[in-house]
Amino acid sequence: MSIRYQQTLDGVDWPAMKSTLTADDFDNGRTPDQLELSFRNSHSTVIAYDDTSIIGTARLLSDGVCNAYLVDVWTHTPHRRHGIARTMIDLLLAGVPGQHVYLQSDEPDFYHHLGFTPQPTGMSKVVGQWLVG
Repeated sequence: MSIRYQQTLDGVDWPAMKSTLTADDFDNGRTPDQLELSFRNSHSTVIAYDDTSIIGTARLLSDGVCNAYLVDVWTHTPHRRHGIARTMIDLLLAGVPGQHVYLQSDEPDFYHHLGFTPQPTGMSKVVGQWLVG
């Protein structure tokens, strides 16, 4: 398996990404256009490819000073446990030295192994209707 990590969004096939995320049960309802906008509005992104197929994504939101938020970390199920997510996260974190990086996850053990520590309580609120804005 020869994995390629791309930190630009050049040539991304957004409908293919949407299709792959949906098939792998990692779809939160964004359209291909909304996926593209989400990634383009990020501080930094990484997309992992196996040949031409998207098999991983991760992106980082940041104020550029002290706070960042890690989101959309996903590895295609058949490619998990090969260090792909770890590599994507390492690439993103290298671009935000000195910043506090926060994330929300259903898999805290994985992130704990990467040096993340549990935080007290996180909260969220959807303003208006989800994905309509």
